[in-house]
Amino acid sequence: MILSDVSIKRPVFATVISLLIVVFGVSALMKLPIREYPDIDPPEVSISVDYAGAAPEVIDTQIIQVIEGAISGVEGVRKIESRSRLGSARTTVEFTLERDVDIAANDVRDAVSRVLNRLPEEAETPVIAKADADARPIIWVTLTSSTLAPQELTDFAERSLVDRFAVLDGVSEVIIGGERRYAMRVWLDRQSMAANQVTVTDIEQALRSNNVELPAGKLESESRGFTIRADNRLATVQAFEALVVSRQGDYLLRLGDVARVALGVENDDSVLRANGEAAIGLGVVRQSKANTVAVSDRVREEIVAVRDNLPADIHLDINSDESLFIRASIREVLITLGISVVLVIAVIFAFLGNLRATLIPAVTIPVSVIGAFIGFGVMDFSINVLTLLALILAIGLVVDDAIVMLENIQRRIDEGESRLVAAYLGARQVAFAVVATTLTLVAVFVPISFMGGDVGRLFSEFGFTLASAVIISSIVALSLAPMLCSRWLHRHSRKEMQGQNNFLQRGLTRLNQAYASRLQRTLASPWPLAVGCVLLCLAAALLFRQLPQELAPTEDRGVFIIPATSPQGSTVEYGAHHTQAVEKMLMPLVENGEAERVLAIIGFRGVPERAFTIVRLKDWEERERTQQEIVGELRGQLSQVTGLRAFAVNPPGLGQSAFDQALEVVVAGPDYEQVLAWSETLMAALRENPNLTSIDTDFEQTQPQLDVNLDRERAADLGITATDVGETLQAMFATLTVSTYVDRGREYDVLLEAEKSASEVPEDVLPIYLRSDSGGLVPFSSVVELTTTGDAPELRRVDRLPAITLSANLADGYDLATAMGYVEEQARERLPLEARIGYKGMAEELKESASAILVTFALALVIVFLVLAAQFESWIHPLIIMLTVPLALAGAVIAISVTGDSLNIYSQIGMIMLLGLMAKNGILIVEFANQLRDQGRSVKEAIYEGAIVRFRPVLMTGVSTIFGAVPCRWCWPPVPARKAALPLVWLFSAGYCLPPC
Repeated sequence: MILSDVSIKRPVFATVISLLIVVFGVSALMKLPIREYPDIDPPEVSISVDYAGAAPEVIDTQIIQVIEGAISGVEGVRKIESRSRLGSARTTVEFTLERDVDIAANDVRDAVSRVLNRLPEEAETPVIAKADADARPIIWVTLTSSTLAPQELTDFAERSLVDRFAVLDGVSEVIIGGERRYAMRVWLDRQSMAANQVTVTDIEQALRSNNVELPAGKLESESRGFTIRADNRLATVQAFEALVVSRQGDYLLRLGDVARVALGVENDDSVLRANGEAAIGLGVVRQSKANTVAVSDRVREEIVAVRDNLPADIHLDINSDESLFIRASIREVLITLGISVVLVIAVIFAFLGNLRATLIPAVTIPVSVIGAFIGFGVMDFSINVLTLLALILAIGLVVDDAIVMLENIQRRIDEGESRLVAAYLGARQVAFAVVATTLTLVAVFVPISFMGGDVGRLFSEFGFTLASAVIISSIVALSLAPMLCSRWLHRHSRKEMQGQNNFLQRGLTRLNQAYASRLQRTLASPWPLAVGCVLLCLAAALLFRQLPQELAPTEDRGVFIIPATSPQGSTVEYGAHHTQAVEKMLMPLVENGEAERVLAIIGFRGVPERAFTIVRLKDWEERERTQQEIVGELRGQLSQVTGLRAFAVNPPGLGQSAFDQALEVVVAGPDYEQVLAWSETLMAALRENPNLTSIDTDFEQTQPQLDVNLDRERAADLGITATDVGETLQAMFATLTVSTYVDRGREYDVLLEAEKSASEVPEDVLPIYLRSDSGGLVPFSSVVELTTTGDAPELRRVDRLPAITLSANLADGYDLATAMGYVEEQARERLPLEARIGYKGMAEELKESASAILVTFALALVIVFLVLAAQFESWIHPLIIMLTVPLALAGAVIAISVTGDSLNIYSQIGMIMLLGLMAKNGILIVEFANQLRDQGRSVKEAIYEGAIVRFRPVLMTGVSTIFGAVPCRWCWPPVPARKAALPLVWLFSAGYCLPPC
């Protein structure tokens, strides 16, 4: 081969090739971002519309359905999900993976703009934005104080901290949790208003027209100029109280006469506590392409600088930090990488028994691993857990070609050829096999990168990383390896070849002899082995059906979540009171040193009934129990908490939401009435399954609702319109923003609302007055009738259909695939055919990844077969090689079952990789057997001698691959991701150990 020939003749040239690979690899490595998972930007666009005070039904019919109808015709729409809540609408459009998100967002804007005139006039303009999967805080910082109120802490954070963190390199935004922003609250006294003949509209108009600052222009003379400023804005409580609302004769009615004006907060619908203490949280969101670890480092440095200037009674603490898990993962992966390298080199040395010979394949490892980073830079990859996992698994692969090259050249030297001739001819003899195995492995790894679904996109960098490392290793094996062999190897003595000086060599010699004897008998009578292989495959097929299936193994991430839901219609105060019971249950973990921080947020995402608690555990080395053990113990305790439903959740891997339960089933249909009936039927079936816990639904008609029905004929007689009624209700009970005021350079809202003490029971709606067309006041009771009902606080739609989501956790030992099978069986038995059943979250990803894996495996199988056919110019030889694949898969299935692991995304990808690894070993034997046949040997003689000669390199490459992956199982603590690689390791072990037998 030209490359090996030139490298042997020009050793400096061969050395320079490897050095350039290292230089370019190091240069690319220094520019790569560090993340937990690859950067996937799902093509999603969200449309949000605010309609203050509107009920969910109004939102659904007047906004959601209009918007969905407009965007359904946009190209590439994969899924549409909508949510209607009191006063807000949100629609999320998911596009196919090949759709450009920027173009999709523009198409959505155009579609929505065409229906703006069909939306209610009172609704806000739709806000259209690209949804970023990473737009969540990577680090939560909490502010606590023993003397300052939450609103004072919020104001301090806005003025002194938010901007300092927001301008840091890599920070996208800083959000405030538990925010209590100052606002001027105007609490209306309805009795005083009625006594003074004033309506809500009168007060609103007075505030809007008398609290303004308009540009007034300027004055100019020949020598001087003046800017005119008409500053008529109100800024203090006293100024607002003195505002004239109306003139009644000579008496000026002021706002303070009919309302209580106080400096308050915009809203109090969320509460945040840190370790049981009232706090304000700052959530730092990183930019999409930013380095998570680097951003965390900058935030931590800024915190140290900020603490020096903090008032004595304000404490700043880090409550949670995603980079901790990433740092630990990267650190332990690098340690595992080092251990794998040492083990592989030790295996090679044990087989070769010579240090100089061991260095030849050993030098391939750093060159190939560092060279793989060149591909990272070209493909815009990142350093993350999956790419580093690929590098660990590549350790045993990248030495294979160099081992084959070394072993073949050493064999020829031992047979009497000179080093230069042996290197020249030996490299030519195996060059085809090296190229063939490289192309085969690349043909297997690359389809992994094109696997469909979000999980497939996560593993895109995984496949390309393996392919890059293998390609670089083949270049080194064809250039540097033969050059070093031509200068470092020497002829073994007879004692060395017989292994008289090395017990391992003696053992390998005896193993080779035993293999030769057994192979000879098998070639003479192949049927017993064939029957045994068939029986093994059948047993594995039966065993495969019993394997537990899940998306990814549960990880100990050093943090867990406790979502909680209080009864519909309950207040934040109610939720905060009952959440304290959960906090008291968790504080012993802090006291005994297992947990470090407990952060509770009530009023999650503006929903008073929702809360969640984040528990950050101590470092893995500082606690004896795993996260899973702690969560398992808490689940039983949380079921005893009264007043709310709370359950502990282990955050899932692969970037899934940490706030969702493991099983989420979507029931959809033509209308909410039927969907509700179907969901109740299915929920009853779920409750019959003892392996499903914390069963919940997102649709409950338990939200108390007060319907205000207008007597239109009576209202028409008095000159009162439905708009008058709606605007008055909005001002009294929807916290109407009527103006703003400025305090110390910042602008705050002026909010209008009825006194809280007069807004507690349905009857409080009646003592409100409207102005008739004659100018007199008319009580609400004259034109409206009140009825109390129960309704759902939120309505959801999936693909334009009304939908209800049922969710549940899984008992220990109960896998997700079995749970999904149970759901589908119950749906077939209990629901009509028109009922649509789907999944969300991990269940949806598991279903998509399972089908994607099958397609990827089939694609890899076909590609490998075609590549082999092209290389061997034969259809028979590829078929012979591919017959080893079922045995490898059978060994993988048995290994998973024996070790108690699950069939998950990692083990499935491992099975795909086995396809290439087994084909690689087959190529080494078949290709050499073909050379022997070309020399005149018979078929059996060529098979026998080819298998015997290639036995040692096949065994060496197999064992080195196994030992390269073994540290993933035993050498990855304390980082919990070690569980992710367990099936992969045993797949390799089983795949290589079983077929030779």
